[in-house]
Amino acid sequence: MSLVYLASASAFCVAIALNSGTQLPGADRAIALIAPVAKAAATALDEKAVQPSVAWAVRKDKQFFAWMARLNPSAAAVPKKAAPVAVAKHEPKTVPLAVAANPTAVLRPAILGKPQKQVTVPPEPHLSLDLAPQAPEPPNLTPAPEVNPPSAAELTRVLAHMKLSLTKELYDNFDLFLYVSKADRGPWSQRMYVFQKQASGDLKMLYTFPVSTGREVPVLGPTGRLLTTNTPPGYYELDPERMYKHYHSHEWDQPMPYAMFFTWEKDGYQTGLAIHGAAGADISRLGQRASAGCVRLDPRNARLLFQLIRKDYKGLAPRFAYDRRTATMSNDGLLMHDKAGNLQFVEGYKVLVFIENNGGDNIVAALF
Repeated sequence: MSLVYLASASAFCVAIALNSGTQLPGADRAIALIAPVAKAAATALDEKAVQPSVAWAVRKDKQFFAWMARLNPSAAAVPKKAAPVAVAKHEPKTVPLAVAANPTAVLRPAILGKPQKQVTVPPEPHLSLDLAPQAPEPPNLTPAPEVNPPSAAELTRVLAHMKLSLTKELYDNFDLFLYVSKADRGPWSQRMYVFQKQASGDLKMLYTFPVSTGREVPVLGPTGRLLTTNTPPGYYELDPERMYKHYHSHEWDQPMPYAMFFTWEKDGYQTGLAIHGAAGADISRLGQRASAGCVRLDPRNARLLFQLIRKDYKGLAPRFAYDRRTATMSNDGLLMHDKAGNLQFVEGYKVLVFIENNGGDNIVAALF
């Protein structure tokens, strides 16, 4: 085929040269001699070479496609066009906008609080296992039985001490008070006292529970890191966004049922301190320092307190003062005010937790 194309191209070039119109000496005579010969050669070339070659190529193409069809018969079949399907025209329905059932609902007044800031949060030391919303539990307001409850005289002393430990602002703006002694000795030590403010303004003791607070010494955690186990004394609120029936500490690999975390920031970090139920062998250690810093309760008492707080003590709670320079929230009982001196409030729980290193024997243990 290459020779055929070469010969055809040569003949074509000769024809162009002959018709280019270039006038050279003797050109007319040469054209007269060469033209009949070139024409006869081109005709012979077309009949003897070009046409047979084209016919041969067409025949080979047909043979090739026939061979392919035998190898894959389905590919050679021409697909039939699908019959058209009738489609019913669907008119969109107009749905009226929902109207509020109570258009005259009273709007909640504006709540002042500290300006929002970006808080640097370290890797979360706990892993929450509180999954989808669960069915409400039946109320359980029966505390766990106790072997050695405090005497009536000691309870009276604790009540008087609690009143003296509250400023007027704290007393007026909270309704439930949890006093926790983190001392390692004394008649009040390792115990929580729950006080309810009455309509008369007086305090009534509802419950007293044995607890376990922090060991107050560095210990090796499950990962081999040295961890602190302090329970810092002070005044705290509960974080409404971190109340969990089921919780598990990743850092300590320990369950924390009925966890109620504190709302407290220190150096820009959110605290991992909480009140929660003890588990396993830790239940038998209640009444002594044994935790990693949290306040542990008998799981039955933790459930009782958890249900009581969520059911009866939601509301506007005052905010503790906040130091922007150190990114630390006050835990010494100082509340936040605006420039006009008005208290600032947020939605939360009207519950105040007061932790103190006081064993009730007029000796305040060394602070850690």
